[in-house]
Amino acid sequence: MGFLARERQVAPPGWNRWLVPPAALAIHLSIGQAYAWSVFKTPLEKSLGITGTQSALPFQLGIVMLGLSAAVLGTTVERRGPRWAMLMSLIAFCSGLLISAAGVWAGQYWVVVLGYGLVGGIGLGIGYISPVSTLIKWFPDRPGMATGIAIMGFGGGALIASPWSTSMLTAFGATTSGIGKAFLVHGIAYAVFMSVGVLLIRLPSREFTAEKVALLKDKPKANVGFNVSANNAIKTPQFWLLWVVLCFNVTAGIGILEKAAPMLVDFFKESSTPVAATAATGFVALLSAANMAGRFVWSSTSDIVGRKNIYRLYLGVGALLYLVLLTAGSTSTPLFVIAAMVILSFYGAGFATVPAYLRDLFGTYQVGAIHGRLLTAWSVAGVLGPLIVNAIADAGKKAGHVGPDLYATSFYIMISLLVVGFVANELIRPVDPKFHEPEAAGETGKPSPKPDDEATVAKWNEAEAAESADKEDAEGVVKK
Repeated sequence: MGFLARERQVAPPGWNRWLVPPAALAIHLSIGQAYAWSVFKTPLEKSLGITGTQSALPFQLGIVMLGLSAAVLGTTVERRGPRWAMLMSLIAFCSGLLISAAGVWAGQYWVVVLGYGLVGGIGLGIGYISPVSTLIKWFPDRPGMATGIAIMGFGGGALIASPWSTSMLTAFGATTSGIGKAFLVHGIAYAVFMSVGVLLIRLPSREFTAEKVALLKDKPKANVGFNVSANNAIKTPQFWLLWVVLCFNVTAGIGILEKAAPMLVDFFKESSTPVAATAATGFVALLSAANMAGRFVWSSTSDIVGRKNIYRLYLGVGALLYLVLLTAGSTSTPLFVIAAMVILSFYGAGFATVPAYLRDLFGTYQVGAIHGRLLTAWSVAGVLGPLIVNAIADAGKKAGHVGPDLYATSFYIMISLLVVGFVANELIRPVDPKFHEPEAAGETGKPSPKPDDEATVAKWNEAEAAESADKEDAEGVVKK
């Protein structure tokens, strides 16, 4: 277990910090395969004789477990370090794929649900948060860009997995045997690819303190200067306001993403330029590209304009674009496509920017654990968004509505949610200093001592003295 010990994860002097983003991408590009689950839906329905609702269960359970495991295990991930977390993600996610392969071969769909949804979902949650806090520590000058790179990988994982899975099903056959082989190949290949991230990831060393001082010299606003623990963070109004912001931004985006193809067809069904189902499939690909690009572009922009300002864009302009779709979306196909793409870019960007927003509010001490707890907003939104759009559209069809009328009520709800999110963002203020950790505790990762614990106080004082000495050495290096 020495390989997984936290002290063995610290980078040697001179380690290039640009090796850390590829390590994060190795994990996120792999677990992003979850977004390509739809490729397996129809083959599973035909080969196992299940319904469309049943075939969606592994993905839905996986997203729920992503949020729950990230929230429950976030503090453990921070304590054990990124290498341990990435290895646990590899084991859980790839085991889920292998269990699914066995379930398909045995004709037992409940095994697929437990394998991919429960076991694999735990791997999704740990893998999603494991590189985030490490990237923020390595890139204190550009936290939005750093987290944008990693989380862009999660959005882009489907762009790799979707055609790859399709080609395997074509080669192996869309039978229980072929689907099982596809899951098996996925499990083995992703294990190899994710192991690159496990081996490459490193924590910043003491020597990086000097370089950090130089990086932040011209960016005083980038230096947070305080830390808040995960347990204290959830006691602050800032955490819950940001929870509302993320939940409603995701709900608004996933409402389009989940029903993109039929929505485009329905909008123009009664117009003079109806959209064919094949063209609607291309629309889904464009939305996926916008989702992926937004994660990097807008998140990197947040380093320049600030996190609160960028969320004003996501929420305020997002609400206006929904209004454009509602009032003029059916008049022009290009207008509908462009507006939807921008909304989806905001959807992806919301995921990528929120870790940097958390870092600005709570520091880097336990930002991964705080991020994990915040991801419960994603679990709620993953159920809420599709439920709103599908339930209202189904009711509209029964009532005889056609075209944009099918989605009018849904869009009004999405606009309202984005407005509420906009207000929540405006209410976010700096965290009250009473929630801040003592400086030595925040930097060393050790809890602040109890006043009556003399031994711990002594250790704390030693750590504080060592930290001060390191800072003096770092300042000396920078001056030289």
